[in-house]
Amino acid sequence: MRILIATAGSRGDVAPFAGLGVRLRAAGHQVAVATHASFAESVRAAGLEFRALPLDPRAELASAQGQRLLRAGSGAGAILQLLRLGRKFMPALGDGIVEAVALGTDVLLTTGTTSALGQVAAEAAGVPIIELLLQPLDPTREFAPAVTGTRSLSRPGNLLAGHAVQTGIDQLFAPAVRGLRRRLGLPPQSIARARRHRPVLHGFSPTVVPRPADWHPRLDVAGYWWPPAQPDWQPPARLLDFLGAGPPPVFVGFGSLVVGDAERLTATAVAAARSAGVRLLLQSGWSGLSAEDSDTVLTIGDAPHDWLFPRMAAVVHHAGAGTTAATLRAGTPSIPVPGQLDAPFWASRLTALGVSPGPVPLRALAPARLAAAIRSALDNPHHLARAQSVAATLASEDGTAKVLTAVERAAAAAG
Repeated sequence: MRILIATAGSRGDVAPFAGLGVRLRAAGHQVAVATHASFAESVRAAGLEFRALPLDPRAELASAQGQRLLRAGSGAGAILQLLRLGRKFMPALGDGIVEAVALGTDVLLTTGTTSALGQVAAEAAGVPIIELLLQPLDPTREFAPAVTGTRSLSRPGNLLAGHAVQTGIDQLFAPAVRGLRRRLGLPPQSIARARRHRPVLHGFSPTVVPRPADWHPRLDVAGYWWPPAQPDWQPPARLLDFLGAGPPPVFVGFGSLVVGDAERLTATAVAAARSAGVRLLLQSGWSGLSAEDSDTVLTIGDAPHDWLFPRMAAVVHHAGAGTTAATLRAGTPSIPVPGQLDAPFWASRLTALGVSPGPVPLRALAPARLAAAIRSALDNPHHLARAQSVAATLASEDGTAKVLTAVERAAAAAG
């Protein structure tokens, strides 16, 4: 069976689906991934076909509008900035998805950033669609929307806010969806109506976010989809030398988060590590963090999280969905530094699981506060014990199984 996975966004929006694609291919399917050109090499390295989607997500996040989104953080202001940022490139993204589908597929798998437009492309091509999400976006009484922060609004309030957020997100895609339906000769249909019959699988563990009891039966929690293994990757000699020269360091990295003042963020991390009395492994990431190397500080580029994080004493990160998952898989205590959108939600989950002493919000980040959080994560043995316990549970789960079943069911129903 030919399967096309269409995903857009940062590295964290691509790597889990490339890993899922590897598992689907191992099950005997032909798998292609449609995403941005900047991820073409990693998709092909995983043995999957690459199909191009437009845009450079790093450039968009570094733009003036992208920085306004970062400053907005989470909540209504962030959703408004997301609407402004996204609307200008949604038509091009829709055309890219249509072109990718036209190259051939039997089943289309979409993500939170591609589902609304992918639904139109799938309908026009006459192929079934399954939505794969890394965050719980559907309304529920059990917690507030993942992009509005961490404070519960009461059970009725959570549900009402969830519907409001879903409506707001739909508005991001609505003009492009209407235009794409017209171009493809399809009758008008709202995004909400199209969503009613679409199966949705969530790529996180029920240990981390239990499936809400009030969700519709078409919504399920599958478990994590891990990025593809990189068996040919070799750690640089300087990294091995640094790790071997002293106790495990504390990792500080912010992944695809693009901050406007990388020098200040770097200085904060270095000062916090010095104050906490720990060695520092600093990852450049999309912000371009960089410190002068020494016996106690080393700056690195990309490295597989599944290799790196288990070798760390603790992980300081931006609380993106993918990095959060990687820290849990590694069994390493973490200090989340949430900056925007769903990051506060994942930070709160890490705290509730006991693997973290609590978040240090990006806008409140200062050397003394980060140093205190690092010491708390290292000095309280409860955090390491809980991290190792959660990691053992995740190792026993198979997030791919439900996706395989859904794919086969969709193909059988369509054929």
